[in-house]
Amino acid sequence: MSTGMLALTEDGFTLHGKPFRLISGALHYFRVHPDQWADRLRKARLMGLNTIDTYVPWNLHEPRRGEWHWDGIADLPRFLDLAAAEGLHVLLRPGPYICAEWDGGGLPAWLLAEPDIRLRSTDPRFLAAVADYFAELLPKVRPHLGGPVLAVQVENEYGAYGEETAYLEAVAEMLREGGVDLPLFTCDQPGDLVRGVLPGVLATATFGSRATEALTRLREVQPSGPLVCAEFWDGWFDRWGGVHRTRTAEDAASTLDELLGAGASVSIYLFHGGTNFGFTNGANDKGTYRPTVTSYDYDAPLDEAGDPAPKYHAFREVIARYAPVPDEPVPAPGRKLAVPAIELTESVSLLNSVAALGGGQRFLTPPTMEELGQASGFTLYETVLAQDGPITLEVSAFGDRVQAFLDGQPVGVLERENHEHTLRCRVRPGAVLGLLVENQGRVNYGQGIHDRKGLLGPVRANGTELLGWTAHPLELTELSGLDFQDGPPGLGPVFHRGVLELAEPADTFLDLTGWTKGNAWVNGFPLGRYWSRGPQRTLYVPAPVLRPGRNEIVVLELHATRAPVVALREHPDLGELEE
Repeated sequence: MSTGMLALTEDGFTLHGKPFRLISGALHYFRVHPDQWADRLRKARLMGLNTIDTYVPWNLHEPRRGEWHWDGIADLPRFLDLAAAEGLHVLLRPGPYICAEWDGGGLPAWLLAEPDIRLRSTDPRFLAAVADYFAELLPKVRPHLGGPVLAVQVENEYGAYGEETAYLEAVAEMLREGGVDLPLFTCDQPGDLVRGVLPGVLATATFGSRATEALTRLREVQPSGPLVCAEFWDGWFDRWGGVHRTRTAEDAASTLDELLGAGASVSIYLFHGGTNFGFTNGANDKGTYRPTVTSYDYDAPLDEAGDPAPKYHAFREVIARYAPVPDEPVPAPGRKLAVPAIELTESVSLLNSVAALGGGQRFLTPPTMEELGQASGFTLYETVLAQDGPITLEVSAFGDRVQAFLDGQPVGVLERENHEHTLRCRVRPGAVLGLLVENQGRVNYGQGIHDRKGLLGPVRANGTELLGWTAHPLELTELSGLDFQDGPPGLGPVFHRGVLELAEPADTFLDLTGWTKGNAWVNGFPLGRYWSRGPQRTLYVPAPVLRPGRNEIVVLELHATRAPVVALREHPDLGELEE
């Protein structure tokens, strides 16, 4: 079968009529500061890759229905131009679902405002939204089809989710009607291939080990055509409260050698992971909710700061046995910045700043975040209590973490991860109950992707449902309205601010030792979440975020800090390793 420049043969590919093998690596533009895209792409070529693959997160580009973002970190066309300038081909993976340990698997939160919508299905409401997405996306990438984009993926690991072939057919048809005249492909784990294949579309497999066994399974399902490992998992992601997952360079390189020795094409997942900046991390829920950390280092060949790691050198050596590798030196690690102590001398209470962060709306019963039109961040729900004396407060369902306050004073925390729903406190008539609910990341895999946030059911005091609520959406995308003051911080969630003077910016890592839980920003750029439970203890600060002269650091601490002081380190601390 031949479409465009890339052609499928009985056992491989040709490109412009000549035999061609994909030696690719995943590099997600949305996890890398755009001023660093060119650097990461150059290092991909120098490792010996001829192709990079990237997902396209729908929710990044359409955070609210009909509101499209294509600039800055969302400037996909510019990323594709840079890949072409570096001489790299591209595998484009637009979803609509991508998983990727990304919030909601890339599906926009506003879809979940429909209470009974069936995601990743032929539900007409979902397909209509997908059609609008492709109608916006495909004209942006159409000039790049055939060069640098060689092939386009249909959905992602659908066999692990469902068996509705008509849905996959609908997605493929939308791509074709949108002008994609290149080879399409699906990808699934070996055990899910039968459910995920689509007749007439190249099937590929995803796995991290037992390559020969996985390729044999792929050949059983697809008797002819290229053998492709569309995701060779060379590391893994971390979750809060876990350990830092790693894989030795020797073990990963051995499997890569096995793949290439079998004549297969491969895309390394990941070549460079990057960072879940802001509130973009996903989560998993297989009976217990587990949010993913901010770092997406993944123990990849190129680490979170873009420096070659041991796997980079080991993979380059393996690739050189099968394909030309550029005769250029491997770049040395970049300069890093170290500042031992930065005092955050100003502060302001979050609870006292809700008017500056977003207006409140009145409801009889508390709405979900999605019903409020909110994608991420926090929602503060407030109601007035009539009870007197000790009460049992029951929050029946929520996503994902609740901090409870009475007249602004903290009285307890409930965590979805711990299956908690009740707390005891003493109240007086007329007391204001505040429930600050944190969205810790939507589930990105499995049936749990229908993952609504905020308060999801009744709240009761001594068994009586509480009615009459004010909901304050706090997405925290704009902090300029905060009224910082000098002096000691108050109680509860507090924003802290300090200033750092720099002569010359460089990559660095923000150390939050002594802090408990929250988020951090540098010059308004959202670095992501921190949490003392680990494993991650530092946050990556890309050099382009900093500037010569004055730099502003803001930290939202949800509980308490030993001292309002942070540091910048030359090296990351991603936590203790698994044994």
